[in-house]
Amino acid sequence: MGPGPEVEFALGPFGVTPQRDVVCDFSEPVYSENNAILMVRPTLQSDMSGFLKPFTAQVWLLILASVLCMGVVMVWMVRAEDTIFRSYTKGILGKVAIWVIKAFTQEGDGGRLLVSTWLLASLVFMSSYSGILTAMITVPRVTIPIDSLADLVAQDDLPWRLEKGSMMFQYFQEAEDDVRRKVFTGMSGTFPDCWAAREAIAKGEFAAICDKTTMKKAMSWDFSSSGQCHLYISRENVYSNAIIAMAFKTNSSYLPKANRIIQLVKESGILSKWVEEQITNTSQCLLPPSSDRRDGIAPLDIEDLAGPCLILAAGLAAALLLFVFEQLASYSKCIN
Repeated sequence: MGPGPEVEFALGPFGVTPQRDVVCDFSEPVYSENNAILMVRPTLQSDMSGFLKPFTAQVWLLILASVLCMGVVMVWMVRAEDTIFRSYTKGILGKVAIWVIKAFTQEGDGGRLLVSTWLLASLVFMSSYSGILTAMITVPRVTIPIDSLADLVAQDDLPWRLEKGSMMFQYFQEAEDDVRRKVFTGMSGTFPDCWAAREAIAKGEFAAICDKTTMKKAMSWDFSSSGQCHLYISRENVYSNAIIAMAFKTNSSYLPKANRIIQLVKESGILSKWVEEQITNTSQCLLPPSSDRRDGIAPLDIEDLAGPCLILAAGLAAALLLFVFEQLASYSKCIN
């Protein structure tokens, strides 16, 4: 800090840190504060890849492995039958592939033990898939891309900034672990204070790391002004239980009197009343973003079905190309 006029005390309130405690005296703690990430509120969006999300990647890989194994076993069985009965089956690979797909999608029947077992397994897979998929695409869900520091530094869509001269700025500047260090090195700049930056944050210009009291006050202002919620607070705290107090000149004669006043204000409940008056109208905005849709169940639109439709279109295109190829090959044989 550069030279400047000497003052007896500063209201702040300020976060108490060992570095600050060396150059000034702090009053009795006014309250404890948590810090989190404040950003624009996530909204409901269609997901073209949503039809793949009823199962995890591991389950999809296991299903693919089971289909391949079933195909291999069926090829072996048909060849074994041809050897026993001295017959010959043409196009065995193609026929087996079609049979396995039809059995898996509940379109075929058979009388063998292997067929029955596979049909039962496919019944479980497809019934579970259809039920979960229906629930996922009709009941609104919101993807929250940033809910922790790890999420923040792992994405490039939303820049973030730190409050200039704040306790958090110094905290991340001196951090040694990779995630917190990347918060400091990857920030897109600073801002004066969270309250002054509330409109820019609500417009999605950047995310900010702020104290929760200020964030709730910004939410209250936003809802009171627009009747809507445009801000979201991450579920993970960036910093917990920071002590907030007033700062005094070392050995200030005002400090004992200020401590008595702070104790009286806290014990009488006046401080809690003051804070509550500043953060009214936050209950709706503190709910999960999925609660923003009031009607609960959403009708399906074209975007919701875009993924399956694209898969169907790709399959039809592949089938058409194969049909054209077969016709050309048959025509070529006739000419020769």
